[in-house]
Amino acid sequence: MHPMKRIAIYPGSFDPVTNGHLDIIHRSKHLFDHIIVAVSKDSQKSPYFSLEERMSFLRAALQGHSGIHVEYFSGLLANYVKRQKAAAVIRGLRAVSDFEYEFQMALMNRRQNILFETVFLMPDERYTYLSSSLVREISRLRGTVRGFVPKPVEIALQNRALTSH
Repeated sequence: MHPMKRIAIYPGSFDPVTNGHLDIIHRSKHLFDHIIVAVSKDSQKSPYFSLEERMSFLRAALQGHSGIHVEYFSGLLANYVKRQKAAAVIRGLRAVSDFEYEFQMALMNRRQNILFETVFLMPDERYTYLSSSLVREISRLRGTVRGFVPKPVEIALQNRALTSH
């Protein structure tokens, strides 16, 4: 008898994807058989990059990695997790400041759907200060984001910064 595949979902806006996000995805691959990187379509903030661009950046960065799939979702995460028959949601914790919000979200998701767990992973320490919003701000001010994001994202940010002034 074949054991069921353990599916985990890594949700986020990924606006844009950073090397910290990719680090969490690669770490989670050691724990689960299949990872769905779920890009949120329903963002409360207006995204810097379109949904299609964000998904394209992720797909390019994860090309050739088996067991990892990129798609978008909308609506409640707990409902999406149920539809995907996932065992867990993966969240990255960079610093203690992330914990309170992530803990609150994990407990609320549990109230919505008790059939999955939230798994917190810490990125490599080189990425603990890294966030999409910080990357966008550095780029907007024409600083370098090399080493913080995949190359296609770096180029797209540079182009956006050049055309916005």
